[in-house]
Amino acid sequence: MTEYSRKDLKWTDSLRLAFGAQVELEEENGKSHPYDLLAEFEVHGQQYAVLRSSLRPYDEVELLRVLPGSEDQIMPELVTIDDDEEWEDISELYDECTLPIDED
Repeated sequence: MTEYSRKDLKWTDSLRLAFGAQVELEEENGKSHPYDLLAEFEVHGQQYAVLRSSLRPYDEVELLRVLPGSEDQIMPELVTIDDDEEWEDISELYDECTLPIDED
């Protein structure tokens, strides 16, 4: 397990600038659904996004990797984090950075 700390996380806004506060994600069945962009950040050069369904605001958040655009696709792409260890590490870091600091 990789150890990340608060100093490894850098808040970003490139997705918000590209898409706005809401993005449409296409699911496996081909239907698109709106998601609210809650946060975006970078860790060691890799960008991540935290999204929540606009239609189901009480669902858990989605944590996705952000891939930069290519020659064919100018806009960044959001993809699922397939590596369980990476997902766990980044999820824990996000939680640590968004939960109140316990000063006891």
